This record gives sequence, structure tokens and C-alpha cells, in this order.
Amino acid sequence: MRVRRVLPVAGEVLASVGERVTAKQPIARALLDGDITPIHVANGLGLNAVEVPSALLVQVGDRIEKGQVIARSKGIFGFGKKEFAAPESGTIESISGTTGQLMVRGAALPVEVLAFVDGEVVAVHDGEGVTIQCDVALVQGIFGIGGEAFGDIRFAGTRASDTLEAASIHAAFKGAVLVGGGRVTAEAVARAREVGVSAIITGGIDDADLKDILGYDLGVAITGSERIGLTLVITEGFGDIAMAQRTYELLRSLEGRAASVNGATQIRAGVMRPEIIVARSTDEVHVQFARAASTEAGALEVGTSVRLIRDPNFGRIGAVEALPTEAAILGSGSKARVVRVKIEGGASVVVPRANVELIEA
Repeated sequence: MRVRRVLPVAGEVLASVGERVTAKQPIARALLDGDITPIHVANGLGLNAVEVPSALLVQVGDRIEKGQVIARSKGIFGFGKKEFAAPESGTIESISGTTGQLMVRGAALPVEVLAFVDGEVVAVHDGEGVTIQCDVALVQGIFGIGGEAFGDIRFAGTRASDTLEAASIHAAFKGAVLVGGGRVTAEAVARAREVGVSAIITGGIDDADLKDILGYDLGVAITGSERIGLTLVITEGFGDIAMAQRTYELLRSLEGRAASVNGATQIRAGVMRPEIIVARSTDEVHVQFARAASTEAGALEVGTSVRLIRDPNFGRIGAVEALPTEAAILGSGSKARVVRVKIEGGASVVVPRANVELIEA
């Protein structure tokens, strides 16, 4: 896996090509411009806007502090002078004789970009960041909220179908990436936030619980920047859905290992899916390559493991039985190339190829 990690603005890159980095290591830093605050001097002194420049005791480029007197009216015959104190600290960027306002920019905001994954820097992007290469175990979710989070993988239940309830979450889970199984409740998320859980990974969630967690209906406006005090990743979808057994077993095999989680989800203007990433050792990678050597990576062929991503078999896992060469007529009347999938513990189904995603060994 290659991960590109860059700053939102130009800054300083802290890593070099060939360097081994860890997930929480800063690899670039920059200063973001502070917020702009308008200060209404004309209103504060009871002056016309055009009189403000002559009443000011400061000028563009000056640094001012909250409570500092920055303007004084002349009064009448020297009497009745008024003073105006700055309501905020910052640097004066502009003075308007039209509106009687000062524009004051607050202190610059430092921002750091972390490596996010353990790996090797394979490229440096001047003034922006780096690209990191790593061998990983990767799980992609269907839906998530919250930003990047880190922690050791811990389990709150024993089965992929177990509902994640508040009673299952204990103080010992502080800082953990907590794996549930089936549906997670709003009360469980609240308890996890109280305990200090870093992230929750589980199979499903009810829309009503999600609304309780966020305080509003999310809809299609999801951006991935929603903040709920932890990161939440749903692997299967909405409703009382168990985590796919293969996903559950993979995470179980990684219990106790450090994971990097990103709940960012985007369904418009470029699809982005939440991810759970665990770095693997060299020995693990060699075993993986030996097992997968006979199969071309990313190939859809007979025997390939896939997950169905459309109803009525949403979230089910199976293996490709056949790949018909001719396009088939779908229920909607349209034509599409299809694949026949043998579902685990079920029958064979024929679905459009676009309705499956590959699961790599």
C-alpha cells in the first residue's frame, strides 16, 4: 500500500526518502493563517466611517492585544473623548474608511501531518509531504464518521453477530480500537466516548441511533469531518447486520496489534471509504506472497472471494462460480455483464459485476 500524506498548505517536510517512519510520527508541518475578525471601531466610538482612520492609534501591520486601546475620538474642544479597546488580539490586516472596520487576523495555527502508517518513505513532495509505502492488513468499511485515530485492537464480544451494548464497554478499553460485531447502539457510543475509546469498528448501525449520536440526520451530506469524540467505522451497512465472518476473523487474528483508523467517508465528488490499517511484519508478508502467488492481484476470476454490495444480498460474502461472457438482461431492463456467485452458506446468485467487490486473501 502507498499512502500520500500532504499538508493543506505549503510547509516544511520532516522526513526523507528511505526513512522508516511510525504511524504517529510527524512527517510535515506548516502554519495556517489565523481567523479574520472584523472590529467595528466606528460603532464603538460613535464616529462616521471616514473619521475612523484619524482616530486610530495603530496602523496596518501592527500587532494588537485584547484590551489594548487602539482608537480615541477627539471629542468636542478636547472634552468628551472616547477610547476604544481591542476585543481580540491579532495583527491588523486592513483599515476601511468606508465601513469604519478593522480586519484583524488571529495568531497562526500550527498544523502537523502524521505518517498515519508504519512504513518507508518512498517519495518526498517538496513543501507538501511524502508518500509512504507499507505492507499492511487492510479492512475497508461501508460508512464511517470521525477522523484519524490510533490504538491497539481489542474485542468487546465473542461473535460477529453480537450487538455492541454499553454494558460491554469497560474502562480497560481506553485508547483502544474496539471491535464489536453486529449493530452498535447510541448508548454504546456514548459509553465508549466516556471511557476514552479511540475508535469503534462493527458491522451495522440503525439510522435512529446515528441520529442520536450526531444530533441530526446526516443524509448524503456526509463529509467525514463529523466529530463525535471518537472514530466510528461500520463495515456492512445500516440495520441489525453482523460483521462479515471473514472480516471478523481477520480482525480477531490482529487482536492486540496497533491499528490506524480513518472514518472519513465521502459518497459524492470522489468516493472515499473508511479504513482500518494494521502494519505487517516481513515474515507475515512473505507468507502472504507465497499463498497468493498463483493468483493475479485484483483479478476477477473463478474462485475469487467477493462481497456483494447491493440488496438483497448486501454484505454477503461468497466465491465466483462463473463469469458469463455475454451481457445479461437485468430486472431493470438494462444490459450488463454479470457474475455468478456462490454465497457462503447459501445458494448461487447472478449479479452485475459492478455489484461485487474483491476480497484479497
